Amino acid sequence: MAFRAFLLVAALLSLTCFHAAASDPSLLQDFCVVDKMSKVRVNGFPCKDAKDVVAEDFFFSGLHLAGNTTNKQGSAVTPVNVAQIAGLNTMGISLARIDYAPYGLNPPHTHPRATEILTVLEGSLYVGFVTSNPGNKLFTKVLNKGDVFVFPQGLIHFQFNYGTKNAVALAALSSQNPGVITVANAVFGSKPSITDDILAKAFQVDKMTVDRIQAQF
Repeated sequence: MAFRAFLLVAALLSLTCFHAAASDPSLLQDFCVVDKMSKVRVNGFPCKDAKDVVAEDFFFSGLHLAGNTTNKQGSAVTPVNVAQIAGLNTMGISLARIDYAPYGLNPPHTHPRATEILTVLEGSLYVGFVTSNPGNKLFTKVLNKGDVFVFPQGLIHFQFNYGTKNAVALAALSSQNPGVITVANAVFGSKPSITDDILAKAFQVDKMTVDRIQAQF
């Protein structure tokens, strides 16, 4: 019994440690505003002296402005993370505004460091995410104004404006720097390129098809 209890405690501790290691650094003081002049390299960003912190370190203006959707995907993301608000450092949160032209797409992508919760402000969106191997189950939903949908951390997800009017959404993410990996860009637009032998076998297509796709990136 004592050995079983020890195993249970050890398992719980390991889960706790894993959770702590997998999240953004926790605050050990009121705030840790990014010191952009520091040459120190840490996991996150070094703090500036508290006496040098000003209100502007916690401020951003611009989410009322629509993004430019005149691109191949017909969408635009306006991020508000630690790069835009220095005071977000160690806070574990960020925002993004996403604009969609009619039939615009925020293409399949992942956020390696964050769960995302999306709220539709205008228009309608067809959204979805795919679970990890081996299931690869697709969850989809049509969202209208005021609807909310969650994309779990690290899973491939997308949003598509299937309507004839512009759409706008606001996303909250559980990291100061969630990161983004757009699947097509990463696979077909890497620098240097992944060899077409590898991609042809992975996607079960011929090399000419791979070359044509890579030329788009």
